[in-house]
Amino acid sequence: MKIVLDTNVLVMALRSRRGASFRLLSELPAKDFEIVLTIPLYTEYQDVLSRPQILELGYTSKDINELTRYLASISHKQEIYYLWRPWLKDPKDDMVLEAAFASQSEYIVTYNTNDFVGKGIEKSFGIKPVNAKEFLIEIERINE
Repeated sequence: MKIVLDTNVLVMALRSRRGASFRLLSELPAKDFEIVLTIPLYTEYQDVLSRPQILELGYTSKDINELTRYLASISHKQEIYYLWRPWLKDPKDDMVLEAAFASQSEYIVTYNTNDFVGKGIEKSFGIKPVNAKEFLIEIERINE
């Protein structure tokens, strides 16, 4: 199964080692799912995770580069051949949706589920927006 991780999941994982986001990242590479990465999404990961408020948490630029390179090394690289924006209010959310659609991902893991829910994504594309905790529960349910 393929999933797309919104950047906010990575931010939450870096902010706390106790939450679902950190647990999700700790399971990578996972036997039950594969993360999807596009060039625009990879660029956003690097940009957001290199901001001062993240680096102030005790991370270095080298740490961020190692994390993003690791994610790239284990991810399904997806090319985007066309853009059908806008579907959502935020163009960065459209970028996440495009990655999920192009890769036929089943889930978008995000903490901004309200930006995706009720927009016809599940019905039109079969992609379910969930937060990290909900996704981990879903994986456990599937594995029962």
